[in-house]
Amino acid sequence: MKSETVKALRTRQTPKGDPLETARLAGIMAAKKTAELIPLCHPLPLTHIDVQAHLEDFGVALTAEVSTNAQTGVEMEALTAVAIAALTIYDMCKALDKGISITDIVLENKTGGKSGDYQRDGR
Repeated sequence: MKSETVKALRTRQTPKGDPLETARLAGIMAAKKTAELIPLCHPLPLTHIDVQAHLEDFGVALTAEVSTNAQTGVEMEALTAVAIAALTIYDMCKALDKGISITDIVLENKTGGKSGDYQRDGR
């Protein structure tokens, strides 16, 4: 995003309010609704959801951490949380910068589930 948009985010002065906090809440809500949004993704009892938005020099870095006591992975819930949080930031900042790009939504790591643990390498 443009540096002016990052500056507006730092001072929380955007036309629609505080995009970072709104995005955090939207991400949490999205994780809970993943099974409704993605066909064949089964509903899970989530025990923890945390979405964080960190301002960087050229935009916002989003992270999501999701857990469950069920014997399955929750990577789809975490990825959905980040995607919806990113779209929320775009929506709330589009009046300032329609050229915002959403990039690199990736799974960094997971533990448990049928497929076992995963850790993204340094690619």
